[in-house]
Amino acid sequence: MTGVRIESEHTAGLGVQRLRAVRELLDAAFAGHPDGDFTDADWDHTVGGMHVMAWEGERLIGHASVVQRRLLNGGRALRTGYVEGVAVSADRRGRGHGAAVMAEAERLIRGAYRLGALAPTEEAVGFYAARGWRPWPGPTCVLTPDRGVRRTPDADGWVHVLPVTGTPLDTAEPLICDWRDGEVW
Repeated sequence: MTGVRIESEHTAGLGVQRLRAVRELLDAAFAGHPDGDFTDADWDHTVGGMHVMAWEGERLIGHASVVQRRLLNGGRALRTGYVEGVAVSADRRGRGHGAAVMAEAERLIRGAYRLGALAPTEEAVGFYAARGWRPWPGPTCVLTPDRGVRRTPDADGWVHVLPVTGTPLDTAEPLICDWRDGEVW
């Protein structure tokens, strides 16, 4: 990773050019992906929090963002650092850039949140597992704006968590996410 620098910045401080670079990286990384292209809803989920970026000179080669969400479990609202928009340029993969970006994202989560969470792509499950992220073993749900709590069975086993405090999680109870457009998890 010689010559690569890792930077963290809130969306508000990125400016138009760096935001454009992030969007272009994510669009390219997910173009033709089996789970679908990077959508405007995905972009909306990626902004509004902290961005961790790997720069090689003036070129953005890696990214992850940590946005705040409220997840409910066992009658408690947990301030959660939710990871979105993780990508590395295709020509720079396999060189530790993703690990470096995630190490900084995890540092941010451990410093500010009670829980980390993400919903990985199928090919990234092993990467996150090696970093200590674990699949949520219980049911998943979403708190909808008009129908209350609804099951999200397609997310069962796919949502991964990174406990960061002594807060006990009740795996017999569902993990419930807040509502958002697009993919709720």
